[in-house]
Amino acid sequence: MKKQTFLYALVILAFNCAENKKEVATTPKYVEESHSYAKPNEAVIKHLDLEIDVDFKTQIIDGEATFTIENHNASEIVLDTKFLDIISTKSNDKEVSFKLGTFDKQLGQALSIPISEDTKQVTIQYKTTANSEALQWLSPQQTADKTHPFLFTQGQAILTRSWIPIQDSPQIRITYNAKVVVPKELMAVMSAENPKEKTADGIYNFTMKQPISPYLIALAIGDLEYKPVSNRTGVYAEKSMIDKAQAEFIDMEKMVVAAENLYGNYDWDQFDVIVLPPSFPFGGMENPRLTFATPTVIAGDKSLTSLIAHELAHSWSGNLVTNATWDDFWLNEGFTVYFEIRIMEALYGKDRANMIALIGRQDLEEEVESFKDDPNMTKLKLDLSDKNPDDGMNSIAYDKGYLFLRTLEEKVGREKFDAFLKNYFKTNAFSTVTTEGFVDYLNSNLLEPNNITFNVNEWIYEPGIPDNQSIIVSNKFDDAKTFLKVFLETKSVDTSTTNDWTTQEWVHFIRNFPETITTYDLKRLDDAFNFTNATNSHIAMVWYEQAIRHDYHGNGVDQKIEDFLIRVGRRWYVSTLFKAYKKADKVDEALAIYKKSRPNYHSVTVNTIDELLGYKNQ
Repeated sequence: MKKQTFLYALVILAFNCAENKKEVATTPKYVEESHSYAKPNEAVIKHLDLEIDVDFKTQIIDGEATFTIENHNASEIVLDTKFLDIISTKSNDKEVSFKLGTFDKQLGQALSIPISEDTKQVTIQYKTTANSEALQWLSPQQTADKTHPFLFTQGQAILTRSWIPIQDSPQIRITYNAKVVVPKELMAVMSAENPKEKTADGIYNFTMKQPISPYLIALAIGDLEYKPVSNRTGVYAEKSMIDKAQAEFIDMEKMVVAAENLYGNYDWDQFDVIVLPPSFPFGGMENPRLTFATPTVIAGDKSLTSLIAHELAHSWSGNLVTNATWDDFWLNEGFTVYFEIRIMEALYGKDRANMIALIGRQDLEEEVESFKDDPNMTKLKLDLSDKNPDDGMNSIAYDKGYLFLRTLEEKVGREKFDAFLKNYFKTNAFSTVTTEGFVDYLNSNLLEPNNITFNVNEWIYEPGIPDNQSIIVSNKFDDAKTFLKVFLETKSVDTSTTNDWTTQEWVHFIRNFPETITTYDLKRLDDAFNFTNATNSHIAMVWYEQAIRHDYHGNGVDQKIEDFLIRVGRRWYVSTLFKAYKKADKVDEALAIYKKSRPNYHSVTVNTIDELLGYKNQ
């Protein structure tokens, strides 16, 4: 090579390296999203030191949040707040002025704090207000033991900003320490390393050493006790519930082992569950190390514990590998339903797993029908701009996501699919993934290496359910339908044949009542099986739905429905029954009950039912 040519080549190489370096440097780490004011590519939080004093008399949290930040030459850092009273802000321990943006009904307000090149920390003094949506303050009468008040938080999707000023985006992962001061007679627990007994002074210190998304920061305070199930699993509950909870969740360690056998080590050290008061708006919430659970899951026979398997599965899909934005929510929930059903199959057999999957498939059918005027909402990858991310938290993400993965598993084979998923969780551990990132990973690591063609884009980016969907069957469900047919056609049937039915069989049985069923036959069924007084919450809910739909009033069912709606705040159950009232043109009846039950509901449930019934709070 001539000297001039060599020098020219060096210049070109240097130029290309500079261009490549420039490209890498300017490639944003965080994607644009519509549900946070934060600008993490300019300045981002990395660690939170939180000190809060919880006052049950005023129902206010007085807090100081100190963030360790990563600054990319920004002049300000922007956080999310909603219904918070911001008192003061500091940059590197020096007080600075702050700016609050225009209030948005869904997003709240942007909090802008000036920073300089050498800013490593920002500190915010603040108080919560009566409108802080994440918080539900409960009087003693609203708890199980009815002796002490209770407080719990619910951060998903974008409510953490209403009790901590924070960059409230799932793609921003942080570690945290917290000091929480509560009344001495109460115990505080968080999604972190937790105490097993009360302290003498009501002061609790917490550490979450693994980076998590802000929606997973969670707090519960009450008159709690703890009982272990194994050396890494256990339950928190009020005294009157603790033995029932431990007995119901006795298979927790088996579930963890089954999950690890499928997709690798459990990376959160401890897996505990806290049973909250019945106003908790979800079945469960997968807060790391401490799943929040509704008491409606305690049936006395472990028949509803697939919910615990679901929240455990989130320790991989959701907590370990997280959807980058709420448009990608199916990546959290579709994977988790798939994983949940695999855990249930490993512990209780394929029949039980398929029954759970079929119940979900029926839910999916109803959800698709409900979106017939807005079919874009039946896509897995959503566009939730200008919408509340809660709008995407439905059976599409859960059950269409599951059906996609199940169909994919059947196409490629379980052995290859399991190896793929295990590697997916390991490769992307403690990070966030977009739908597009997952599709690239799927193509590169499963489909292309195995020369497999699959309609991925149709499943993810198109509405409805593709024709190549997996067909889920259950002989036990077929038997339940046959039993129903015989029962309705004859005057008497040997009901002893149902003695060993699971919850799923009963739910399928009740859901499949014909539209033409008479109140006479409903009374016969009620007399035979005592559905109106069912202690299993899922069976009660589907029975009450049928009673509303078919104008059945026997055996005091109307009062039972009202009592159920006043006592239980689980949004799925509550919305199902109020939808049934609305569909049956009984909105006035529904509103009369809702006026009584509304004060017992968390804001998540209130917002849904307010919109459903057109309720305007006076």
